[in-house]
Amino acid sequence: MRIAIVAIVLLLCVVPLFAQSEEHAGEHEGAKFLGIPAWIWKLVNMLAFLAVLGWFIGPPIKRALAGRSEHIQRDSEEARQRRVKADQMAADIQARLTQLEDEVRQIRERAQVEGERQKKELIAAAEAEAQKILAGARGEVDNRIKHARHELTEYAGQLASDRAEQLLREKTTDADRQKLFRESLKQVEEAKS
Repeated sequence: MRIAIVAIVLLLCVVPLFAQSEEHAGEHEGAKFLGIPAWIWKLVNMLAFLAVLGWFIGPPIKRALAGRSEHIQRDSEEARQRRVKADQMAADIQARLTQLEDEVRQIRERAQVEGERQKKELIAAAEAEAQKILAGARGEVDNRIKHARHELTEYAGQLASDRAEQLLREKTTDADRQKLFRESLKQVEEAKS
């Protein structure tokens, strides 16, 4: 079928060439071939050429355009799917960021609570240590006061003893001394017996 169409097209292309040679033969007559003006043959020739061209080239062009259309649709669908995936990934990332922000906030709150607890513990420990130091200082002060009182008591006793001795020396006579000596000997003899 296509061969027949090609043959007809070639015939139509050759016919105008013969028509041109006849035109030169009779210039005063209008250019005609088989009684039809040459311009109509040229028009028919052009239309036939375009029809054959469309017949042979049309289906491949249609296939190419259909293939291109399908390719564009596939690319469009693929781009749509990628967009959906990208939107999903963006939503996942946003959810993770929100979750991380919540975790960071919770960690900060726990750290603040823990810090306050440790601060209170340190203050309590410092107060307890201060109480121990204060109690130790009070005990030390009490011990020193007792020691000082003891030393003062001893010193006062020593002073009283020295003063009494001094008074006894000044006021005791030789007769009083002899009397005391005799009483002491008597007490020693009684203690021995």
